[in-house]
Amino acid sequence: MVCSLVRRAGQRAAFTLIELLVVIAIIAVLIGLLLPAVQKVREAANRIRCANNLKQIGLAIHNYHDTNALFPSGHIELKDASGKYQYYSGWTLALLPYLEQGNLFQGYLDNPTANQDPKNQNFCKTYLPVFTCPTDIRANQIYAPETIAPDGSSQPTPPILYMAGSYKAMSGIGVGPGSSTSTECYAGFYNEVQDAKAAHPGGRGAFHGDGSSGLKPDKIASVTDGLSNTIFVGERHTKTHFTRGPFWADTFNLYSMGASYPGITNAYLQPDYDLCASQIDANYCKYGWGSLHAGGINWLFGDGSVRNLTTDINLTVFMDLSTIAGGEAVPDF
Repeated sequence: MVCSLVRRAGQRAAFTLIELLVVIAIIAVLIGLLLPAVQKVREAANRIRCANNLKQIGLAIHNYHDTNALFPSGHIELKDASGKYQYYSGWTLALLPYLEQGNLFQGYLDNPTANQDPKNQNFCKTYLPVFTCPTDIRANQIYAPETIAPDGSSQPTPPILYMAGSYKAMSGIGVGPGSSTSTECYAGFYNEVQDAKAAHPGGRGAFHGDGSSGLKPDKIASVTDGLSNTIFVGERHTKTHFTRGPFWADTFNLYSMGASYPGITNAYLQPDYDLCASQIDANYCKYGWGSLHAGGINWLFGDGSVRNLTTDINLTVFMDLSTIAGGEAVPDF
């Protein structure tokens, strides 16, 4: 009986509870140390993928221009049979054949079918990675936009749904505070309001409406400020009020295009719609920008390059970069 109590040679003792707790604690500490590094690597990869999306979009814009001798319209807004303006195609839709999405493009019902027509619902709810930044928390999500074209009315029942997007095209300089324009013009783009044209000669961006504004799409030759000094497309993320973010297939200007504005703060460059609206007039936030990347916003320039600009950029410089023919001498930004 005594011998049976003697531990056999080579037999290991089991871990005690304290030893197990120590091992678990060590593992937890190591995970805690590694997690920030993993998150940084993941964010770096997402930022690269986001920039690559913009580069693909830039290449598509130039291929479109090579084929059509002009840029795509930011959005096409024309009168329907009843004399009411409707939104039809737009810059993202026009680029689909140049992004290897020709089959999808064929499924879109254009004029006389309006963009928001229920017949286009299946098309508008399609997920496209090229129009989605991986860092965007709205990615691959379907929402009912806050308002519906053509006049910004409330959603019908059942609501019109769209797949979220992450990018907007640059329209140019919008009307700033103190303007004598109406509320609609006050919120609108340079390219869609006559008063803004008078206030900011040469202040249009590379993309603008085609129809009610009377402005036709521009050409590379029109970008006299230089392609490397002109913003074409930028990121727009929001971590609040998801129904105010962009939707890649929604051609209503509120959700497909952005602008720059004189006389206000940089609030419309932050990725938080509600915070922006608490600091400045919400109309500017509707046409704003923002990115969830640490450090700044990715922008596609006319020469096809993608650059990251901080959200505290000098707004005069930002306005200079937003126009194609303002004649500004843009410093080293």
